[in-house]
Amino acid sequence: MKRRQFTNLSLFLLGLTLANCGQRPESQTTTSSGGESVRIWWSQGFYPEETEAIRQLVQQWETDSGLPVELTLYSEGDILQEAERAIAAGNPPDVLYSHDADLTFIPKLAWNNQLADVSDVIEAAQSFYTPTVLNAVKYLNETTGERSYYSAPITQTTNHIHYWQPLLSSIRAGEEAIPKDWDAFWEFWESAQAPIKNQGQSNFYSMGLPMSASASDTFFVFEQFLAAFDVEIVNQAGDLQVDSAQVREGIIQALEAYTRFYKQQYVPPEAINWGNADNNVTFLSRSTLMTINPTLSIPGSQRQDKITYEEQLLTTLWPNKPNGDPMDSVVSIKQVVIFESSKYKDEAKQFLSYLIEPDNLKLYIQGSQGRFFPVMPQLLEDPFWQDSTDPHISTASQQFYRTRPFAQALNPAYSEVQSRNVWGKVIAEMVSEDLSPQDATNRAIAAIKTIFQDWQ
Repeated sequence: MKRRQFTNLSLFLLGLTLANCGQRPESQTTTSSGGESVRIWWSQGFYPEETEAIRQLVQQWETDSGLPVELTLYSEGDILQEAERAIAAGNPPDVLYSHDADLTFIPKLAWNNQLADVSDVIEAAQSFYTPTVLNAVKYLNETTGERSYYSAPITQTTNHIHYWQPLLSSIRAGEEAIPKDWDAFWEFWESAQAPIKNQGQSNFYSMGLPMSASASDTFFVFEQFLAAFDVEIVNQAGDLQVDSAQVREGIIQALEAYTRFYKQQYVPPEAINWGNADNNVTFLSRSTLMTINPTLSIPGSQRQDKITYEEQLLTTLWPNKPNGDPMDSVVSIKQVVIFESSKYKDEAKQFLSYLIEPDNLKLYIQGSQGRFFPVMPQLLEDPFWQDSTDPHISTASQQFYRTRPFAQALNPAYSEVQSRNVWGKVIAEMVSEDLSPQDATNRAIAAIKTIFQDWQ
């Protein structure tokens, strides 16, 4: 099959996959015969290998432990809604894993004393983790007034930058030409737009960045801009810092930097209405030169086309911060939880202990085809993640040596900031209503302060 035909087919299949994610498919259930079972709810994998890996691990644990298991797979669009319904009905599963739960769901459950304390599981395996990862899953419980481990970290993601090398080559530029300085880095992509357009691609933009109030990708990517300007909304003690003049000025600078690309027409005008999949589709159609995505799902979708994956679609590192310091990657730690009201809490903990054994976790993570990265340093050193011939995984792996967590790891109230997409809303207002960075910052700070006050 010609590469052009394959790319079109890949886009078509990707579109079907993304469309199906917005539907409500029936859950897929594997139920052991006889008696009651340990109930595990899990997000269906983006790739078949990911789903198959968790099936095999659950089946092996069931065989080893002799405990019956019911594994139910939900689409990511359904699983948290189903979990909320089950909690309200007093019948939650014993174990839950959702790709997005760490951003909006888990901190609230821990705060409300609805999750089982799994400190015994984590402390037995703490030598496998870094302090940064452990701190990211040590949540505050309002009932006890103390922090503890309420989840098991299994993978992590961060923002990755992808671009089309053939488009750069068409204007006589290559990877070695991409600057490391913050301002020069963004000017490089901006300057490429006009010459590529002049080659006949009229509907072409240099950057595919989400600007909508509905896409979680908007706040995910913007959090990296906050990190670039050294903005810490919440300090290590969990205290809100938005009244600090330094923090406010950093937010203004980050908002101005992020929205400038859209205002100066380097981003497709449709980006103000994008959902999470639209930057992927626009980029894969080669209507944008570069894009930013919270996982490696974009190159992952092109793995079967070796030339596209290895030579045409490339991944590059973030530039240094505006002050010249190396960039810290904002990481989302993907986590598995057990409910406090679980009927089989002890058995569920046994499953967690089994799952996070490095050899077992390795099988699941590699099933994700590089979409998710290990949280255990020893797994990150595996040849799979250090393969210098892989232009995506080998580059992206470097981002996980300097990291910082999202603020909800420090204060659960920030999860509500993400749930309401406060950053996405003010960004959309800036690009559609010409709201100034100062006024947008004031609106965001007011919304954040109200959320934090409601959590008191």
